[in-house]
Amino acid sequence: MRKSEPGKRVGKAAPAAQTPMAFAITMAAAARRAGIDPIPLLALAQIAPTDLHRPQTRITSGQMEALSGAAMRAMNDEALGAFSRALPWGSYGLLARASLSAPRLGLALRRWCRHHGLLTGDVALRLDTDAEHARLCIDEARPITPPDPQTREFGLVHLMRNVHGLACWLVDSRIPLREARFPFAPPPHASAYAHMFPGQQVFGAERAELCFDARYLELPVCRDETAMNQMLQRALPLTVRQYRRDRLLVEQVRQALRRAEGAQWGAVELAAHLHLSVRSLQRQLADEGASLQALKDEVRFERAREALRRTDKATKQIAAQCGFAHEKSFIRAFRDWAGMPPGEWRRR
Repeated sequence: MRKSEPGKRVGKAAPAAQTPMAFAITMAAAARRAGIDPIPLLALAQIAPTDLHRPQTRITSGQMEALSGAAMRAMNDEALGAFSRALPWGSYGLLARASLSAPRLGLALRRWCRHHGLLTGDVALRLDTDAEHARLCIDEARPITPPDPQTREFGLVHLMRNVHGLACWLVDSRIPLREARFPFAPPPHASAYAHMFPGQQVFGAERAELCFDARYLELPVCRDETAMNQMLQRALPLTVRQYRRDRLLVEQVRQALRRAEGAQWGAVELAAHLHLSVRSLQRQLADEGASLQALKDEVRFERAREALRRTDKATKQIAAQCGFAHEKSFIRAFRDWAGMPPGEWRRR
């Protein structure tokens, strides 16, 4: 058996190791409490028993999937010992099927949260919304058992990634997190949370929460029964997959560029605002058939038309307002957009 090493590939196509070994340690401990020898389970994930003495190392997503699946089946518990009673194998598949017929993501998630309460009373999930934000909240009705920090952390993280992964899958879109909140202190492997929950992470919060743009709730559920059957054959990748496509990214870029300071933003500032790398921003826009320059031109043209129509500002002022360093550059760009210079457009 080959030992896992941080940063090394296991198999030809395995990704870099990003998942904390601490999670494997927690699953092995849960198996022992259930009277199950964890060594054969670790072997399936190509994790040596001695690796459990190195909690600061990492395992790959493939190893995490293999170990989680084996442990869930062996224990017949999809919560992996986190709740006061086991969630038999197939429980989360049942919840997913119950949400599949919802027309939009918001209703699908509300169904999932409500039905999860039928499986366990240890935690209560709810979806809170306002005009801009959606928050998936997890309230702990009773301490996660056994009451140790590692089991509690893993139980909450496992649940949060499960519901977030399902939401992305239902609408076939990346759903960027604006914020992820955790009701415990930063663990020794806190640096791994940036990979598991891209966006802002807050530790020591009142409850576990995932916050994202409320507009994703209006996206239609686009999966069917055939897709569900295929997904459930290997459902665990939902908790580790990073979707490239973001069905709302183009509109999010437009909204950001429309901000007062957005006219001056380049790719670096915009990517930071959206909690993305520049490379990811450009790649995802390309996936949607758009480009940052085209969207900037669209918003600049929109802002210029509005200023020409509703104000008596000079062309030089409007050029600066639209992010142009020189008036001539603005006039040339406006002519390309409208087929005439801004002065003539205003007169007409």
